[in-house]
Amino acid sequence: MQFTAEKNALIARHGGETLRIEGWGKDSLRVRAVMYDAWTGNDWALTEAPEQTDCRIQIGTVAYPAGDGGTEVQPCAEIENGRIRATVNFAGVISFYRDGQLILREYYRFYGGTISRSSRCLKIVNREWKGIIGGSDWQLTVKFDPNDGEKIYGMGQYQQPHLNLKGNMIELAQRNSQISVPFMVSSLGYGFLWNNPAVGSVCFANNYTEWIARSTRQMDYWITAADGPKEILKNYTDVTGRAPMFPESLMGLWQCKLRYRTQDEVLEVARRYQQEGIHIDQIVIDFFHWTVQGDWKFDRTYWPDPKAMVDELHRMGIRVIVSVWPSVDRRSENFGPMMERGLLIRTERGAAQTYDYQGDCVEIDPFNPEARRYIWEKCRENYADLGIDGFWLDNSEPDYGVYDYDHYRYSAGPALSCSNMYPQMFSRAFFEPMRERGKETPVNLLRCGWAGSQKYGNVIWSGDIPSTFESFREQVQAGLNMGLAGIPWWTTDIGGFMTDDVNDPDFQQLLIRWYQFAVYSAVLRMHGDRGPYNIPPLDERDWGGGYLHTGQPNELWSYGEENYRIMRKYYDVRIAMHDYIRDLYREASETGAPLIRTMFFEFPEDEKCWELQDQYMFGGRYLVAPVMHLNEFERDVYLPRGKWKNVSTGETVDGGRTVRVSAPIDVIPVFEKA
Repeated sequence: MQFTAEKNALIARHGGETLRIEGWGKDSLRVRAVMYDAWTGNDWALTEAPEQTDCRIQIGTVAYPAGDGGTEVQPCAEIENGRIRATVNFAGVISFYRDGQLILREYYRFYGGTISRSSRCLKIVNREWKGIIGGSDWQLTVKFDPNDGEKIYGMGQYQQPHLNLKGNMIELAQRNSQISVPFMVSSLGYGFLWNNPAVGSVCFANNYTEWIARSTRQMDYWITAADGPKEILKNYTDVTGRAPMFPESLMGLWQCKLRYRTQDEVLEVARRYQQEGIHIDQIVIDFFHWTVQGDWKFDRTYWPDPKAMVDELHRMGIRVIVSVWPSVDRRSENFGPMMERGLLIRTERGAAQTYDYQGDCVEIDPFNPEARRYIWEKCRENYADLGIDGFWLDNSEPDYGVYDYDHYRYSAGPALSCSNMYPQMFSRAFFEPMRERGKETPVNLLRCGWAGSQKYGNVIWSGDIPSTFESFREQVQAGLNMGLAGIPWWTTDIGGFMTDDVNDPDFQQLLIRWYQFAVYSAVLRMHGDRGPYNIPPLDERDWGGGYLHTGQPNELWSYGEENYRIMRKYYDVRIAMHDYIRDLYREASETGAPLIRTMFFEFPEDEKCWELQDQYMFGGRYLVAPVMHLNEFERDVYLPRGKWKNVSTGETVDGGRTVRVSAPIDVIPVFEKA
């Protein structure tokens, strides 16, 4: 192992690999490696100029026991940036220390000497580069030793019941309702970003942690040390960016359903809300308002004068957002020009098709700047110039017909090497030109994101999830982990997306419990595909805005008087919290703090809070305990030390204990910190 030093960077070379460790922001290090000096120049999620650092670098030697009973002198080196220090030994194994205490070490079971001498015959190295036959990329595997008792959080959104990800195998890939944001927060006081958009996996096992990138040219990760999750997240968003300030005009109710089929239906709903004295901040026009996928325009049969519709909605103080998919049907007027100019995803084998829902489609390649310009110009002409305020960038993973990532290729390279950045690049096709037009903070709705997506005006929702209490519980932990991964603007379909029967009392109970949760989250948004499907289509064509089915009504009054009363009650709660919610959004834009927070985010010194996943903090003031089981009308709530006021009863109680609280259907247990 040969060591050299540059300003704020330690360089190590061995066996064709070049390793570079350098200061990258406060108490943080960036670690990169390549084979044969083939540096890519990609910063990926690390888009923000890091805080100036002055690292201490030391290169020396250390004596190790030799096989003959003597000693053997070998080179070693270390680099220190504030509270974090990394050492590299003669085999290239990196160990990380926070304030002098070991927090993370690469896993190595190959070399003799003091490093796992009894395991040297296993021949397992810390960084394994396995060449992809016939290509210039590598499959990269990086292993770390486990830390007993460590808890791991963040990483984005996965449809599973675990908030603590220790022991979990996680796919690093984007799917409908799965969002890979590869940043983790450790209970040991560090944060770790796998700064690589390649498809792969990570396993936080008890015997070792293993990160895999299936196709890459460069290892790249970033690690920071801090006292607790607030400081970790601040350091992380210092170098990846923060959400802009959310517009105050969108902090109330968003109204949506699958699907408003005509402009008359939209206006009828908006007028009814106005008559009811309920202000909706934004109304959402869902998919298949268009002719065919990829035309990106209203079907004028059912939307004859969209500008007049938008103007009337604006007079009511309602913004308008429309659904835009990246899929382009072969019947679309844009398919030929985009295919000819290489603006669509390429397939590696067979016919060109990436998506097959309601048409034979190929999706756009947003890694190509010309493709981003093309779709924006179409949407500017057909939507933005009519006054449309924002875009619902659905299917933004993208939603492949089959998730065979090795079958697809973008202008940036094989999908295996970069596909996790697809949703971010898709969002930038809209955010950047909207901002250039002088738009107040552009806010677009997406079904997916990646590390750093918070910078691009993304409200990310949890995807097409079932309407069950099990799914509801999973969304709560998903939202908390998304916040710890740096994504503060997160929401769900209230009541879940897929409902068989809106008249089912069990579903209506779920809807109310979910709605109450949504009131105490970043975005309050009504949406869902509501059965039964007994509403006939508007026409018999197999294309256009009239042929596809629609769901049952999904407005606040659609579920009977008692449910309407409860939702109206909590709508008023939401509006009353406007100034508080505005302050939370400001905090997110200034520090990266999420709006919904794990209990340990606010109380890191309380060991009990690191175990809780069925309650959370809405900002620093409100402790929220959603009711997440059918026919549950009371529940236990843990209160950290201090005084807490039960919002529904006004009673103040002492914390430091678990209390049993009543939760009738019209009450979500909420405690205000005194």
